[in-house]
Amino acid sequence: MAPGRATPVPVPAPAKLHPPPPSLPPPPPPHFILFPLMAQGHTIPIIDMARLISDRGAFVTIVTTTHNSTRFESVIRRANSSAHRARPEIRIVRLHFPCQEVGLPLGYENLDVLPSPDLLKKFYEALDLLQGPLESVLRETDPPPSCLISDRCLSWTAEMARRLNITRIVFHGMSCFSLLSAVKIRAHKAHLSAASDEEPFLVPGMPQPYHVSRSQLPGSFLRLPDLDDVRNKMQEAETQSFGVVANTFEFLEHGCAEEYRNSISKRVWCVGPVSLTNRFNLDKFERGNNNPSIDEAQCLTWLDRMEPRSVIYACLGSLCRLVPSQLVELGLGLEASGRPFVWAVKTDRRPAELDDWLVGSGFEERVKGRGLIIKGWAPQVLILSHVAVGGFLTHCGWNSTVEAICAGVPMVTWPLFAEQFLNEKMVVEVLRVGVRVGAETAVRFGDEERVGVAVRREAVAAAVAALMDGGGERMVERVRELAAMAREAMDPGGSSHSDLSDLIDAVVKRQAGSRAKN
Repeated sequence: MAPGRATPVPVPAPAKLHPPPPSLPPPPPPHFILFPLMAQGHTIPIIDMARLISDRGAFVTIVTTTHNSTRFESVIRRANSSAHRARPEIRIVRLHFPCQEVGLPLGYENLDVLPSPDLLKKFYEALDLLQGPLESVLRETDPPPSCLISDRCLSWTAEMARRLNITRIVFHGMSCFSLLSAVKIRAHKAHLSAASDEEPFLVPGMPQPYHVSRSQLPGSFLRLPDLDDVRNKMQEAETQSFGVVANTFEFLEHGCAEEYRNSISKRVWCVGPVSLTNRFNLDKFERGNNNPSIDEAQCLTWLDRMEPRSVIYACLGSLCRLVPSQLVELGLGLEASGRPFVWAVKTDRRPAELDDWLVGSGFEERVKGRGLIIKGWAPQVLILSHVAVGGFLTHCGWNSTVEAICAGVPMVTWPLFAEQFLNEKMVVEVLRVGVRVGAETAVRFGDEERVGVAVRREAVAAAVAALMDGGGERMVERVRELAAMAREAMDPGGSSHSDLSDLIDAVVKRQAGSRAKN
């Protein structure tokens, strides 16, 4: 080669271009089946949750009975017709409730209409008979179900979900505070350390210790021969679940949510307060029952005439079965308080006796203009969110408790049964946004006549005064801070918004893993 000439560099042959691998189609949206217990305190948050999950683009089907579906059909129809976002429609599966097959009168499809605890066993037998019809429906459902969120009380759904290869998540209609309390009490047998049912004992292992008595514990701590087998099945089914979803938010629980996760060694998603999905007055008005016992305009017109934070709202829940003489004491206490009030009172149990007193004693006439009496279902979220309402006399059911917090309304606490005394401890001693009326012992289903009058009118008036007459300013500040935190939790980036995203993602991943195995 001549000096100074460059050595030629061989040019490689052009590489063969391979087409990119075909992209896999995106996985289909998950399909959530939501199955609440037929009781308003269990169904109402499930309906809200259905709307929240659907808003994320998932398919949602609600399972209930024909009679129970009438209470929320209009809310779902309105959600489905909403034009500002594209998403699959929420569907409702209506099952025949086998009342006659188990010896229940026709129409007894909800716990709030059962007149006697003797019918509870038959009610659960009827629930068990829904297993076959529901399984047949789910086998034919398109798209196939990805996840079943079922009430803890519906234990047979665990075995059904296993057969159908569906992820099952348990819905708990209560706080992590009360759930953790029950776990700790059982684990340490703390309730057995008290010398009597009325002696307070320490609940061990709680982030914020407190005392409670055996007489205030949920009924699950009692031996009930007719229902013990039902409870044992619930507990066993819960241990087989993928996780737990709760209508609460992390900040509200003061460490109890994380401790509860550790205690049960399962995933726990806090996705609430789900009531905040109801942004419009009509949704608030019809929440829980699309046929309330008062007209929306009448309710709002009455409240609009009142001064801000001047009204006490009193409601002891859809399962309140207190004797008329106890309800009379409540009414007289509201009257004696001197405050404007809205009183939602159930008159379907011994109605003649209570109605006779309301009218015959002159009570309705005496409080006319100052008191609004709602006989039956009340639009609670609408009432609590009104600026005129400054306090809530409540039975401390978890839905009512968290709804009051969302509205920034402090509480007068009057627990009756279930975990309501534990909720009272949380409201009064941990969150410090409530005043006790003085109830000391649970009034369980069937014990109302024996207990009789446990809270006098003087105690009602005194508790209302303590809350409303200037002494509750710090409570108002605290509960408004919690209300702001609740809204923040539900907003994008908030803890509950993120937990719901994580729940959906976890279901999608399990679904993909299951498809890969098959």
